[in-house]
Amino acid sequence: MTAEILIENDINTKVVKKYKRDKRYSLLEFIQSTTENSLAVKGLLQRLIERDLRFEEGLLVVCDGSKGIIKAVKEVFGEYVLIQRCQWHKRENVVSYLNEEIKERYRRKIQLAYYEHDYKKAKGKLLEIIEELKDINLSASRSLEEGLEETLTLHRLGLVEELGKSLTTTNIIENVNSGISRILRNVKFWRNSSMRARWIAIALVDLEQRMKRIKSYRKLPKLREAIKKELRLKEILVA
Repeated sequence: MTAEILIENDINTKVVKKYKRDKRYSLLEFIQSTTENSLAVKGLLQRLIERDLRFEEGLLVVCDGSKGIIKAVKEVFGEYVLIQRCQWHKRENVVSYLNEEIKERYRRKIQLAYYEHDYKKAKGKLLEIIEELKDINLSASRSLEEGLEETLTLHRLGLVEELGKSLTTTNIIENVNSGISRILRNVKFWRNSSMRARWIAIALVDLEQRMKRIKSYRKLPKLREAIKKELRLKEILVA
């Protein structure tokens, strides 16, 4: 099993998704958890390795800003992983601190910054917004600044124009979560956790069959090479 991209999300049922060789999504594993505790996520990722998940050539993990998830990913995959934090979650976290009359203005400003294909231009605009927000709402400014570099990973790799629609947000896994809820909503009584797990597994099998290819999937080999190059550069800098 070779994963080019690993994607997961933090909800009551946490799901791991990857791309198969035909560039379609493959749902790999899930756990039932009501928290974002790193130990639970770490156990999930370690089970994937036991099932022969290959990560030595590097992984790109797309996730929201959950500290537990990010901690688990870094502990399990170490120097072999790059993290792309969800830009949608980042934007909405920032504007949640702002008054209603200026929320939409800064929502647009942040999104326009992320729309920049050039890494330096995107980061420069975001840094300007951080400075603006310091005089308006310090909490919003700090929220945007926290983990900013990880929201720009695809920009830094030079592939945001080709793959940004699919890999700068967690939308693709959110769609799976919605599908699970839709299939399970008619079950009115859960006898036990085992029953819930069986239903979730059935739902995931059904959803996987209807998944489409990633947009610009022909660029995935280029992404793999960019990840490998970035990780080698990091190793040189550490050394």
